[in-house]
Amino acid sequence: MPVSSRVYTETDVETFFDQTLNNYLSFWDSQGALHTGYFAGEGDQDYQAAQQRTSDMLAADAGIDESSYVLDVGCGCGNFLIHLAERFGCRGEGLDLSEERIRFAQKLAGDNPRIQFRHASATQMPYEPDRFTHVVSQDALCLVPDKERSHTEIFRVLRPGGLFAFSDFLQPQEAISERARKHVYDRVRWNGGYSLVGYQAALEMAGFEILLARNLGNHLKQTYRVLGKTAQERSQTASEDAAREWMLAFSASCKEIQVAIDDREFGWGMIVARKPASARS
Repeated sequence: MPVSSRVYTETDVETFFDQTLNNYLSFWDSQGALHTGYFAGEGDQDYQAAQQRTSDMLAADAGIDESSYVLDVGCGCGNFLIHLAERFGCRGEGLDLSEERIRFAQKLAGDNPRIQFRHASATQMPYEPDRFTHVVSQDALCLVPDKERSHTEIFRVLRPGGLFAFSDFLQPQEAISERARKHVYDRVRWNGGYSLVGYQAALEMAGFEILLARNLGNHLKQTYRVLGKTAQERSQTASEDAAREWMLAFSASCKEIQVAIDDREFGWGMIVARKPASARS
């Protein structure tokens, strides 16, 4: 499965996201919403509304309500879990490999008694079996080097009959160009991923039942079109040279990322799966 010029470890992923948090916050979203957006069309430039639409779609697909106990794997800055708790009154926990993002999430959540965040790996979760009614994730699980182990862990911590609803980046085809490796995979320390069909097969191997799968590559392309423009504009007012250079480099990568999407070297999808009611962890 790996397609990058080197094999990245969890330490590589953690270090990258710890070090780049402030750069992302400076132009993407100062409150930490750093996920792919679901846009109304090519003319839609409103990233904030689009990323909120993604969260609302996942919550609806998962059937989250006030009785839910939710685990957000790869929770990043905590926005999705905080939104779920505030909107539905559910309880939840967030887990992420980046300590800096967990700190941000804890600060953003304040004293909300219904949620908490932990710095930990998706391949070795600090939870007992059958704990959560739902596991959710946005654009994070692709970065886990040992994906099969993370699927096993998610299955373990879900209650029988529980739902796993997530969005994630895809590798639609096996052959990847050097351009895509540089601007898509190596850029975020991503070893490689699944096609949408391959993802479903991997989850079925872990014991899940697939309920829904969506291919959303057109929304991924619009996300990077909007973010590239935003990074270019905000680089002009950046107060530090390093931040300005990072934004300009990211804006240039966004153009190459759009080419990779057109060439089926990069994709995005949503999947909802269920742990069978008769399953044992």
